[in-house]
Amino acid sequence: MLEVWRETARRYALLPLRIFLGVTFVYAGLDKLTSDTFFTDSANGSLLQILHGAHDQAAIPAMIDLALKAPHGFGYAIALGELAAGLGTLFGLLGRVAALGGGLISLSLWLTVSWSTSPYYYGNDLAYLMAWIPLVLAGTPYLSLDALLARRRRPAPARVGGTAIDAAGATGPARSERPV
Repeated sequence: MLEVWRETARRYALLPLRIFLGVTFVYAGLDKLTSDTFFTDSANGSLLQILHGAHDQAAIPAMIDLALKAPHGFGYAIALGELAAGLGTLFGLLGRVAALGGGLISLSLWLTVSWSTSPYYYGNDLAYLMAWIPLVLAGTPYLSLDALLARRRRPAPARVGGTAIDAAGATGPARSERPV
């Protein structure tokens, strides 16, 4: 019984991380898109103010220079990227791609906006980057659209005398008995 519990815990260990990152990135994207100030050019909390304020302390100021060439387009790209990464992670659709996108957003924010945070562990973008890495490596194999699609792509094994036989001739439990 203990071994069954351990296997179940192992299987779903990344689910809380998926939920946290997914909800956080959906919220961050929606917050930017619905903000009264983010896309204005002079208000406190505007993207332009944030970019100008971080320029001299950024690890790669050229990234900020690039964003300043089309700040509103950059802002929309970040907001929509956060939405896509969050929704993909929550629903487990293209989970590794979504996690990679979330990780790249976190990396770019760490190298620009939060680079000067001291000590470094006060900045959250590095922690988000590290949190995305397990999902990039593992994907979303359970409770996800990825798992559902993979199950539908897999051919049903032939049954001989109650035993399932897959395309390679291996025997094992029937498809309905395999883990999701």
